Amino acid sequence: MLNVLAGVWALLLGIVLIMLGNGMHFTLIGLRGGIEGFSSTALAIVTSGYFLGFLSGARITPMMIRHVGHVRVFAALGSFMSAALIALPLLAEPWAWTILRVLVGFCMSGIYVAAESWLNAAATNDNRGKVLSAYMIAQTLGIIGAQGLLTLGDASTPVLFICASILVSISFAPILLSATPVPAVDVARPMPLRALVRAAPLGTVGIFLLGSVYATQSGMGAVFGTQIGLTPNTIALFIAMLFAGALVLQFPIGWLSDRMDRRLLILGLSVMGAASCALGWLTGGGLWPLMTAAFFAGGVTTPLYALLLAYTNDSLSTSDMPAASGGLVFTFGLGAIVGPMIAGWAMEALDPGAFWLVLGLTFVIIALYALYRTTQRAAASVEDTESYLNVVPTTSLVAIEAAGEWSAEHAESDRSAEAI
Repeated sequence: MLNVLAGVWALLLGIVLIMLGNGMHFTLIGLRGGIEGFSSTALAIVTSGYFLGFLSGARITPMMIRHVGHVRVFAALGSFMSAALIALPLLAEPWAWTILRVLVGFCMSGIYVAAESWLNAAATNDNRGKVLSAYMIAQTLGIIGAQGLLTLGDASTPVLFICASILVSISFAPILLSATPVPAVDVARPMPLRALVRAAPLGTVGIFLLGSVYATQSGMGAVFGTQIGLTPNTIALFIAMLFAGALVLQFPIGWLSDRMDRRLLILGLSVMGAASCALGWLTGGGLWPLMTAAFFAGGVTTPLYALLLAYTNDSLSTSDMPAASGGLVFTFGLGAIVGPMIAGWAMEALDPGAFWLVLGLTFVIIALYALYRTTQRAAASVEDTESYLNVVPTTSLVAIEAAGEWSAEHAESDRSAEAI
């Protein structure tokens, strides 16, 4: 593993720095929004703005790269993102934050596309799985580390926003200084939604609902913490626990994924997520029940994303996987736009505890649909399924396509070895 990291450590360092800055700003939105007196609905719209920008960037950035190249696109988007982060405390109005968040989401999507293209080019067929795994871990560690940095300042001042901007700015240095030119990125055209639903109904519906869950957790978690009176440090710990759970649980879930009917695993993880949300809702603001709920609710969300991608690939030919991945990324983005707005409305109409209620009900719907699908199609043989590779929801289509290609090749090589 050390030999693998030796060739891509600078790229991974840049990714960690980017995620530190981006992770800080996600939580800061909830903290500063509470200080400014923004409503749950307003902050939900602000949160959805990020995912609207992210979804748009996923479509537009590859065309930009083909016209002017990776370096120029990466540098330009990084500059705009850094400026937007500094502008957030200067323009503390919901409408301004929504526009800035759309811009930040667009820039982050493009930054991922460029960085992942370099990372994929630096990997070989032999080490691609390890490189992608290291990349996913670096992203998650960056988000968790960002919550620790939030404890060093006061969200009522511009200091933490400036720190986030600085981290994003300096992240470009290791990436640009280590990256070599690569061919223009060429991602597959997304599969039409109707064809995707017909080919993989559970994957499509599950990814849409999971987009709602992920965006609500990452975008509205700090809003929930602020409204129930948690201190900024406790809110930072709460958000960190959402992602720490994913880091810890991804390996056992991945191990199970390659050894059992994935629909049953999707069902079980969704039930675990719903039970965790019930714990958070019923126990109110108790510190350790709250952290336990966050750990397991967040812990199953990211692995479920990778699991649904892997399950969808099991139903498709290798040639259809890239187009299906594009369709699933788009579907996830739609869910991520809708989810926070539903949660924000519910939190304002009922009480802050509706945060858990909306998340729990969404997990229940995923579980029920997974249970229904087990009655509609025979389980695929474990030997015929693609290999699981943990893919986090913050990656672009470039990494998802690379992971799908690796999974198919790895599964095929395993089957060939067993035949021999």
